[in-house]
Amino acid sequence: MHFDLANIQDILSDQDPQLTERLAQEAARLTRQYFGRAISLYAPLYISNYCSCFCTYCGFNNHNHIPRLKLTADQIEQEMQKIAHSGIENILILTGESYQMTPLSYLKETVLISKKYFSSTALEIHPLEEEEYRELYLAGADSVTLYQETYNRSRYAEVHLSGKKKDYDFRYQAPERIARAGFRQISLGVLLGLSDLAEDLFALFSHLRQMEQAFPGVEYSLSFPRLRQIKGKDLSLSRIDNISFIKTICLARIYFPRIGINLSTRESPTLRDHAIELGVTRISAGSNTSVGGYSTADPERQNPQFDIADSRSVAEMLCMLKEHHFDPVLTDWRRIDNT
Repeated sequence: MHFDLANIQDILSDQDPQLTERLAQEAARLTRQYFGRAISLYAPLYISNYCSCFCTYCGFNNHNHIPRLKLTADQIEQEMQKIAHSGIENILILTGESYQMTPLSYLKETVLISKKYFSSTALEIHPLEEEEYRELYLAGADSVTLYQETYNRSRYAEVHLSGKKKDYDFRYQAPERIARAGFRQISLGVLLGLSDLAEDLFALFSHLRQMEQAFPGVEYSLSFPRLRQIKGKDLSLSRIDNISFIKTICLARIYFPRIGINLSTRESPTLRDHAIELGVTRISAGSNTSVGGYSTADPERQNPQFDIADSRSVAEMLCMLKEHHFDPVLTDWRRIDNT
């Protein structure tokens, strides 16, 4: 399939269900060819919701008057014990974007604790300098997730009003710093609903192609989170319907047959069960998007980054995958020291 902006725009705007079906069949064929029926599972762990940025779409932004929490080392260990007990072996550690409240030393301590419980540790944190990424890699982190949010510079400026995240170029260049630091896996993505979908997809795919050419030894994956409600409040600026979302996953698979595609609990059980047939290779399970949400925070007082749409437990997800004849993968990575 030809890769250019016009083609992506045509595909997304075409309402013919036969086109959607052809995309789905081709995406499913390529996924089975390169990934079989294996689906990896992971869980997110939010360790801090302090944020120095004002991003209009995020529940953690510094203008939102919510209780701010930062887990202690003991609380982080308690949360990790709870997650590991569910069977999860791949953890994604997340924070708000506060360089002061979640400094490198705090992140490094979290990674060192994580090594005791998980075979793979991924990070979704504020962008760092190459030397700082290198320290986290040497501490034992394997992967970094970093979304540009939107590649449209003017739109980016409209929704990122203050803080370090306002620096478009520093964020855009972060994947290169991550790769140079030695990380084996990088996940890129856009936040669907911030800007024109076709333009953002074309820019994201172009960015990924550039990264593949510059750093061919890195394993890449893509994520397409849609803006979700936060405690019932809708922050989306434009609607991405389910058909457009499925087309997005299919296009990613067709243009990049060998990359991983992640799907979080932002999406409903029905959509997630359908998407794993088409291109998704990695899903979260038993998720909580509040700081301390697994074991330390009062459920009635939690402040999530977004409302979860799929609340199924790890055990329920494993059962669903087996019923659909998938092979659940709790880990495909054995811990070794990063050097």
